[in-house]
Parts: sequence; C-alpha cells; structure tokens
Amino acid sequence: MSRRAPAASPEQLSLFDVPPTAAAADADASPAHAPDLRACPPAAGAGRPLTPPTAPQPPVVAPAPGRRGVHTAPLVHRHPRADREIVLGDCRVGYLLRRSRRRSIGFLVGPEGLAVSAPRWVGVGEIETALRGKADWILRKLGEQQERQRRVEAARVEWGDGASLPFLGETVILVLDPRVAGAVLNTDAQSLPGVPRLTLHIGLPQTAEPAQIRDVVQSWLQRQARRIFEERCAHFAPRLGVRVARLRLSSAQTRWGSATAGGVIHLNWRLVHFGLPVIDYVVAHELAHLREMNHSPAFWEVVRSVIPDLDDRKALLRDPVLPVFG
Repeated sequence: MSRRAPAASPEQLSLFDVPPTAAAADADASPAHAPDLRACPPAAGAGRPLTPPTAPQPPVVAPAPGRRGVHTAPLVHRHPRADREIVLGDCRVGYLLRRSRRRSIGFLVGPEGLAVSAPRWVGVGEIETALRGKADWILRKLGEQQERQRRVEAARVEWGDGASLPFLGETVILVLDPRVAGAVLNTDAQSLPGVPRLTLHIGLPQTAEPAQIRDVVQSWLQRQARRIFEERCAHFAPRLGVRVARLRLSSAQTRWGSATAGGVIHLNWRLVHFGLPVIDYVVAHELAHLREMNHSPAFWEVVRSVIPDLDDRKALLRDPVLPVFG
C-alpha cells in the first residue's frame, strides 16, 4: 500500500496544450492502489503497496534583497534556486524556470517552492500569463507547504526526560528511570482529562545522550509494532480466508505496507503511532491483496467486508505528520 503524497510532496499543474479544469488543479494525486498514501507500482506478483510521509525540507520564506524597479510586493515564497520572480496577488514569488522538450507549461509546487517547466519556444511573457491565471492555486499550495512544515517542526522529538510522542493514538511521556531495565510502559487509569495517561520509563540516567534515548525508544516501538501487527493479522486472516506466510517490519519512506502473492506481508513499524482503527485498516488492506492482487471493485469489497468504515479510516492517513526522530 503506497502512502498518499502528503502536502509536502510536489503538487503539479500542467497548462498550455491541455488546459486542466479547476477541479483537476485542486486535486491531490491519489494512488489508485493505496489507502491515501503515495503511488508506487507493485513488483511482479505483488499486491500494490499502501504508503507513509517523509519529512520535507522547508520552503525558503525569506525576503530577497530589493532591486530597484523590480517588485515592491513582499517576497513570501522563494525557491532556493529561483532565477525569476513574479507578483501573484499581494505576494512576490521567486520560482525556478526550467526549459525542456515538453509541449506544455507545467507547474510544480513542492517543499522547496514553485518550479516551472516550459518548452524552449514559449516566451517568458506567456509563462507569466499562465502563472497569473493560476495564481490562487499556486499561492494556496505554497501556503499548504509552509503550514505542513510548521507541523513537521512541531512534531520533532526533543529526546530527554519529559519528551512526548504518539503511541497507538495516545500521547506517551518519556521518563528517564535508571531503576528499570530497557523500557517499561506504565498506564495511569486515574489520570485527569486531557492529561496523558501513558508514561514510558526508560532505563537510562538523566545524563543520557539524546541518541541513546532515541535508540531505546525506537527499539521498544518496533517490538510493540511487531506484537500488535501479529495480533491483528491473526485476527483478520481467518475472517478473510487467507494465510500469512511471513510478517516483516518495514521502514519504507513512502509505503505503509505491501503484500506478495506468496503471502509475505510488510507493514511499516511507524504505523504504531496511529490508533488501532488505522492499523486494522492497513492490515486488512494488505491481507485482502492475498485474495485480490489489484485494486479492483472486488478488492475493495473484500476490505469492506471486515472494515465497513474504511473510507473514514483512510481519511486519517490522508496527510499524516509522524514524529521526527532525527
């Protein structure tokens, strides 16, 4: 299952020889084979994969030195390799212009900003007319990239006593506790509303290095992921009439999971950050591929037979921001 392209992934719009509709301009690329993750062609004999987000590089949002007689609008978005600027609405946008053999003008809004590809024979005036024609779309997508980057920065884990991260849809607080061995999860059933009830006690001193803490926590999360995935596969496999030959943990950057015709299931261990409904959806999606190695209506009926509200669960994977461990 491929991860759907998150907002940080490039948004493309092609103009000129085949003008898109406004609806097409607004639509995010959605892989036919993935529960709202990124499209990846399956290997021969394999189920098409479900996909997760990678932390994007932030778009550059800094004013460029003013140049006499150029633009007075504030510079809101600038591609780091920008070689041209244009005023769109109230904003000045620095964009990268690439000349290519393509027959149309294409816009790409990605983590770095706006890049434009155009045929060699198209003049700059015609390119900028096309840009102004889609100014609202471009500015909206650039804003979405910035907002997602803010979310990514907020999700960065500061590895130390009192740090927090999501586990099975809940917040868990890290506690450095040299009295324990490894990592031990404690649950406070009497916690106040709004106060995290989970604490993960880590057998390290207060002087532990951030990398040490991260490694212990990551190992614990991966062990929990395997345990939970095995339990959920054992739950759904009989209901779907399939047999899992082997379960493997994945660290893929663009897939939540995948399945092979031989019954090997790969599941991304980072799914352990989500609640059980999301995990169950991904597990059922991959197990369903052992009956239907495609994404036909028949495949979705198989998934729906055990996950009736699959559309709601897919939506929870639409634009996830995972904890940043770096």
